[in-house]
Amino acid sequence: MAASNLSPAARERLEDELARLREQRSSQALNLREEDPVGDSADQAGLLERAETTAWIDRRIREITDMLTHGESPEAAARREGQLPDGTTVKLRFSDGEEETMRVVAFADETTEDDVTALTADSPLGRALIGKSKGDTITYRTPRGEQSAKVLSLNLPR
Repeated sequence: MAASNLSPAARERLEDELARLREQRSSQALNLREEDPVGDSADQAGLLERAETTAWIDRRIREITDMLTHGESPEAAARREGQLPDGTTVKLRFSDGEEETMRVVAFADETTEDDVTALTADSPLGRALIGKSKGDTITYRTPRGEQSAKVLSLNLPR
């Protein structure tokens, strides 16, 4: 197995999702086997929808298995160069004076402990932090336009 670029929380999240998907897959397969192949078009539409769901589950199982085996998502592997590692913490002062502490996470919906906001490395803000250090001012694009912030601290994981 490759060295993992996934945090313990991200790995646990993936393992939990994989277990749920495998359970869903078993249930879907059983339901598909029990389907009566003869029926009206509404029955066939339902069967087609369940088959598509099963195909999606199979793809996601392969994707998660690959992430767990290689220690990173396919997207992370493609962007490995020039990216903040999972677990990096940064404290920023935004242009409105608000200060916020953030932690780089592998997945946008991954939660962090305490009052730390999750930040993905491939977000505009995450990309703006590449190569920066304490005291630097960064700019990044948002749907509301260009924003700026001052880096108060940036700590790479140990």
